[in-house]
Amino acid sequence: MLRKTVLSAAAMALIGFNAGAGAQEPLKIGFITTLSTPAGYIGEDARDAFNLAIKQGGGKLGGVPIQLIVEDDGLKPGSGKQSADKMLQDGVKLFSGINFSNVLTAVAPTVLQHGAFYVSTNPGPSPFAGAKCNKNYFVASFENTAMHAAAGVAVDQLGYKRVALVAPNYQAGREALEGFKRTYKGTVAAELYTKLDQSDFSVELARLRELAPDAIYEFEPGGAGINFAKQYANSGLSKTIPVVLPVFSMDLRMIKATGSAAEGLYTVALWSPELDNPQNHAFVKAFKEAYGRVPTHYAALAYDTANLIASGLHAVNGDISRADDFRAALYKADFKSVRGNFKFNTNHHPIQDYYLMQIKRNAQGELTPMVVRKVLSEAKDTFAAECPLKP
Repeated sequence: MLRKTVLSAAAMALIGFNAGAGAQEPLKIGFITTLSTPAGYIGEDARDAFNLAIKQGGGKLGGVPIQLIVEDDGLKPGSGKQSADKMLQDGVKLFSGINFSNVLTAVAPTVLQHGAFYVSTNPGPSPFAGAKCNKNYFVASFENTAMHAAAGVAVDQLGYKRVALVAPNYQAGREALEGFKRTYKGTVAAELYTKLDQSDFSVELARLRELAPDAIYEFEPGGAGINFAKQYANSGLSKTIPVVLPVFSMDLRMIKATGSAAEGLYTVALWSPELDNPQNHAFVKAFKEAYGRVPTHYAALAYDTANLIASGLHAVNGDISRADDFRAALYKADFKSVRGNFKFNTNHHPIQDYYLMQIKRNAQGELTPMVVRKVLSEAKDTFAAECPLKP
């Protein structure tokens, strides 16, 4: 069991602390993320936003000193698990940061088997939302199919009757298309699966030209999505076949890389820099001041994750060996989300709003996703009923 960090004054006097006598020993958080490969900017934004929350707390989350241990998984499940194993041996009991479902699927079971906590900044594999849910596993972002289920509703509302689907052939990609098909009422012309982190989409674009659907629903995250967007624009298909995207396939970094070809595209998301609430305005301003760039939704979700963790740590004064109390505090989600509405379902996955957005120019002339309408309000994922956890 983890040694308690809340000690009497007499006991504290006998212990050496990094910050001097009387200071609380820093709590270690293992932050495994993708910093290399073309998808590395995702991990960079997540790490920077998480660190922003710590900096705003004076080096603390919830009043508790934090030591953030950052490791690059290189988008390799084996590397992620190796990092987690080492951190567990070093006594780390709280983890976050992973960007991709294949890495999370390799890491989370090991973390949870050791009685540690995992709080996801991004991926939410469907099995862990249902039958494989765990009391120490929380997802501050979304269940993997939920965004795509919202996209299915949005595509129906846009009036596209025959749609071709494109996604990478890994867990989140397959779940993406399953989520879309669950709510889309039109005809699926074809499902095209690509390699994860693929760079050349000429074969898929030729196939899409032959299919000539009413629209394309495409999920290619990170660097692969940038390449797809550029090649799609260069192919001329954008003149005849519109594309609807989840935010993972056209985030702010991707918009910048794609340029004017992104203007007018529809995306489905749960956050935008333009979302109108006080905590979001403050976050975007602070992130820009700290890092000189506009945050992506990966940054927004990581910032929310850090503040969620802060709410839990505050409740137990950093003593996460009080596991029941820490767990209950996380579930309560007593923090202000940059997304607005946020609470947990019984499976520790969010109940939240989803939006249809369109990429337009803001007052500064910058391309950014603007809210068109709310697609779903306080939406729940479909897997909670399979999870045996109780409130």
